Amino acid sequence: MLRKSRIKINKLLSEAKYILEHVWDSFLQWPLVFLIAAAAIMVISVPLPLYYQWVYGVFFMGLTLLIDRNPSHYASIVICLSSILTSTRYIFWRITQTLRFDHIMDAIFGSILFMAELYAWAILILGLFQILWPMQRPVIPLSGKDEDLPTIDVFIPTFNESMEIVRNTVFAAMGMDYPKDRFKVYLLDDGNREEFRIFAEQAGCNYLTRTDNLNAKAGNLNAALKKTSGELVCIFDCDHVPTRAFLQLTVGWLQKEPNLALVQTPHFFYSPDPIQKNVPGGSELPGDNELFYGTVQRGNDLWDATFFCGSCAILRRAALEENDGFSGETVTEDAHTALRIQRRGWDTAYINIRLSAGLATDTLLAHIKQRARWARGMTQILRVDNPLWGKGLTIAQRLCYMNALLHYQFALPRVIFLISPLAFILFNSSIIHSSAVMVFAYAIPHLFMSLWAHERLSSGRRQPFWGEINETLLAFHLIKPTLITIFNPKKGKFNVTDKGERSEDDYFDLRSVRPHLITTAFLFLGLVVGTIKLIYADYFHIQSSVLVLNILWASFNFIILLASVAVANESRQVRNTVRFPFQIPFSAYFDDGHVIDSVTDNISLGGLAFSLPKNYELADRDITEISMKVDNRSFALPVKIVSRSGALVRLQFETASMSEQKKLVAALMGQADAWQHYGPEEKPVSTIASMKHILKIIFGLLRYRPQKRINKKAAIKNEKGAVQK
Repeated sequence: MLRKSRIKINKLLSEAKYILEHVWDSFLQWPLVFLIAAAAIMVISVPLPLYYQWVYGVFFMGLTLLIDRNPSHYASIVICLSSILTSTRYIFWRITQTLRFDHIMDAIFGSILFMAELYAWAILILGLFQILWPMQRPVIPLSGKDEDLPTIDVFIPTFNESMEIVRNTVFAAMGMDYPKDRFKVYLLDDGNREEFRIFAEQAGCNYLTRTDNLNAKAGNLNAALKKTSGELVCIFDCDHVPTRAFLQLTVGWLQKEPNLALVQTPHFFYSPDPIQKNVPGGSELPGDNELFYGTVQRGNDLWDATFFCGSCAILRRAALEENDGFSGETVTEDAHTALRIQRRGWDTAYINIRLSAGLATDTLLAHIKQRARWARGMTQILRVDNPLWGKGLTIAQRLCYMNALLHYQFALPRVIFLISPLAFILFNSSIIHSSAVMVFAYAIPHLFMSLWAHERLSSGRRQPFWGEINETLLAFHLIKPTLITIFNPKKGKFNVTDKGERSEDDYFDLRSVRPHLITTAFLFLGLVVGTIKLIYADYFHIQSSVLVLNILWASFNFIILLASVAVANESRQVRNTVRFPFQIPFSAYFDDGHVIDSVTDNISLGGLAFSLPKNYELADRDITEISMKVDNRSFALPVKIVSRSGALVRLQFETASMSEQKKLVAALMGQADAWQHYGPEEKPVSTIASMKHILKIIFGLLRYRPQKRINKKAAIKNEKGAVQK
């Protein structure tokens, strides 16, 4: 209570000081504010003839291209404000000029489309506000003597994940650079497995379990809170491997700011997500989470609205105890916990440094299930603890949370956008009562400006059109969980995301994209019908310009749908471990006593590949051991040769002791800067280049044949050749 009173008094004093210091300036500024507001209202609301509307649109688009040459952030703000004005003008025009209710079908289809557009406009405004000025929080080093550092409980919750996934996280967590008597690692096994208890005992890790699975992950963490006492609580999902610098680079802020309850770091994935893995050229695409962790969370940090993401974070126990632990009312206990501790006056922070790395979802189906759980959880928060209502949040915090919660309602609007052009093509229903040229005059600047503003602020973390592809990929599957949860927020349960799945063959995941294929077929039918109507426009008594508009719209949707379907081409995945393109010096020891020094071409937790020196003959010799030194830590591992292709040799690590496994994990995944420059380069990609890539993916889909089928044909061909011989 004393802490809360002190915080409130300090805030009141700060606000009073601000008012006194700026009251005179306000008298001068308010007329300027009213003048700007009046100008904005005029820009938004004044109707213009067709010619002048085109002049308006071309002017703002040209101004955007000119300003975009300036790299300053103030230029970004101007572009965003111009985008908001142009999009709001489009929405105002739609409301006042294009809605008609003379015919029942026009009224129904037109109203549905407008509601979807209104939703998209709201998300645009909230999204630009949220990321308008991303904050880059610096690192604060630890202060004080070792014995004065805060005590930390490191929680690694698990339920049904495999030992090979959990083991690496435990090893890395135990190897973090922090005084050993000031932190403890706990394996929280909600599966109550004897194998895990024995492993924890052998590894020197604390093991906790419970008799039930009430409230899933939140319940597991809350049960551990009652059995531990550290001042801080650090959490890693069991597949998120921390670097050794994690605590060194996060605890300093909690030491400096006594009111800081949460320090969140990015969720970085060293394995490719389904999109990166399944589409041609996917390795060059930014990860699905890069936009959120690279831009959105930094924007949230500015407004003291950082989201807790369930892992790779450190929290203050006092804040959790004040909240009665982690919130278990929803299946997204992480975001809900952050919301509730922020309501209680606690601050939050985000450090945009990759201090851990985990496994992305392996398959499209797992990816969809994970996003469906997130959508259900966010909808639950929207219903049971809406950030717009209640005490404790600033206006900025409420807007940031509302953008996140409303974003997961995109499923129904996205489907509406996909099928809307069919209303006119197939049923002659005028869903936008205006000429095609006038629609173009208003819509093109609106779409251009919003696309450009987002691309400017995302800084290459999301390539053009991939936002539409990602949403289309998920939309049909998210409609049901979001709508059901809106009406019944208690329905649904927590599902653990499958990780580490294997597949011996390529296959097409028809189940995940069946609704996409059906919609694609309807759009194809619409394009055929639309083309016929366009050729015989006089016979069908139809406006050619409006028909062309809807055909172009349907064509774009057709391309987006096909690109989404291409993600269902699941690539075979037989490796147990992910290869890292690290170049690490090592020495190879042969069975006859020879030793050579080389550098790895790539390395994994299961083995490595390297190139022999020029003109070096391997002959019948075998490599029995390798030794390497990473971060001044030397260790050796037994190996065997598994393959050789020219000068390239692949080695497999033999069964190693637990001590050797710890050293290998520390060497590959525990280095402080292991992930800072890992993965595709974040660089802006032009709209044309992005569309070319998408078309290439679609052509690859048309040529697709499962690998297993190809192998069978090759085997039959070989058998026929053998018989002939």
